[in-house]
Amino acid sequence: MSLTRHRLFIDGEWIEPAEASFFPSENPVTGEPWYEAARATAPDVDAAITAAHTAFTRGPWSRTTPTERGQMLSRLADVVASHADELAEIEARDNGKLLREMKAQLRSLPDYFRFYAGLADKVRGDLIQGVARDALNYTLREPLGVVVAITAWNSPLYLAAMKLAPALAMGNTVVLKPSEYTSAASLLLASYFTEAGFPAGVVNAISGHGREIGDLLVDDPRVAKVAFTGSTPVGRRIAGRAGERLAKVSLELGGKSPSIVFPDANFDNVATGVVAGVFAAAGQMCTSGSRLFVHSSVHDEIVARIVERARAITIGDPLESETELGPLVNGAQHAHVTRCIAQGVEEGAVVAFGGTRPDGFDRGWYLEPTVLTGVTNDMSVARTEIFGPVLSVIPFETEEEVLEMANDSEFGLAAGIWTSDLSRAHRMAAALDAGIVWVNTYRNESALSPFGGFKQSGIGKENGIEAILEYSRLKSVWVNYDDGDLADPFSYPG
Repeated sequence: MSLTRHRLFIDGEWIEPAEASFFPSENPVTGEPWYEAARATAPDVDAAITAAHTAFTRGPWSRTTPTERGQMLSRLADVVASHADELAEIEARDNGKLLREMKAQLRSLPDYFRFYAGLADKVRGDLIQGVARDALNYTLREPLGVVVAITAWNSPLYLAAMKLAPALAMGNTVVLKPSEYTSAASLLLASYFTEAGFPAGVVNAISGHGREIGDLLVDDPRVAKVAFTGSTPVGRRIAGRAGERLAKVSLELGGKSPSIVFPDANFDNVATGVVAGVFAAAGQMCTSGSRLFVHSSVHDEIVARIVERARAITIGDPLESETELGPLVNGAQHAHVTRCIAQGVEEGAVVAFGGTRPDGFDRGWYLEPTVLTGVTNDMSVARTEIFGPVLSVIPFETEEEVLEMANDSEFGLAAGIWTSDLSRAHRMAAALDAGIVWVNTYRNESALSPFGGFKQSGIGKENGIEAILEYSRLKSVWVNYDDGDLADPFSYPG
């Protein structure tokens, strides 16, 4: 059976890869290929960056006003909305996320483009007063140039929108490189920019293996910034290579986020929030609340509630409406998560539920939601980003003790606090070393609110007003308006 082939989108056109090579993408439900994506090589990378650089420096995009850019983004939002269900099904087939979850996400995705459409002509510089008696000093916010956006496989379109929307609103051009595991929807998205009226070359999308073209994208001197979402080791490599030529980066990397449950919390909400925070999307979220710290006085009750919820989760085909947990993205990820569970058990953790392939699922990359107890904060399952449906439960006694354990991690992306004590909630939120803190909820996100972590969880912010500034540079301009002679610094009164 022949597979659908997705080509590269460069300079406003679908093109064949230079070496006419394609690679398969597997459906995680079956483990079988379901389409082929173009395998970009060096000539394709050069063509994409050249198109973006030309569009930025000499094309009609270089002459657009901020208001015109906002109008284009508004039209794009409408185009994406009209294709939302189609894109949602592609995403679900590509990475195993629930179709109903992807439909909800895709229906909200236009909001990202509309938010930055409205922000496009609101970015401005400042007048610096009082710097000199006869001079004017002001600042300008300018676009950077060509941005390379590299996205992960867990939420390809969502991650792309978080980068594309602010970058384009600010006036940059983009080369989008999705994960080789989930290329189809991102390639289609790039073509919608043409439908929305963006000039050719403003948005280009190339598929391929990161190990083959990643360095080419990062090292090109015409690339002003690299915006990356993915693992911390790859993020470090990108930051190092970009740093060699002082290119800007924004990195949204890994996490090992703690959820902290105090005895005065609403236990029903805790069970709901914790399960959603670690088992949704099969745990393949950078913000996954995979470390659960529970006060020892309520430990057993909270674990029992979570195990009960985990046992009731319906596992199945993500395209079916009744499914609550789909497969992991591919065989390599399934093997990784399985190894992590086994290592945790070797170190002394106890499987309270799950840990294996569910009965009746011999094909695909399925894994039961897994709850581990008897975990200590120094075990591998409490320190490694597993990126799967695995929850490690750790008891604690005091607020001071749990703060020390929660912050004892190389990561600092997100955290959850469950308590009815308002003072404690604010105290903990201030003390936790995390870029995002949720109180009595988990996984809330918005285009309006900045997103990003500390420590090894990344650099920079996505979403919110802050994100558009990440795609700008600040220039200071001095104007002398004194008609007299300039003071000669080499002539001194005698």
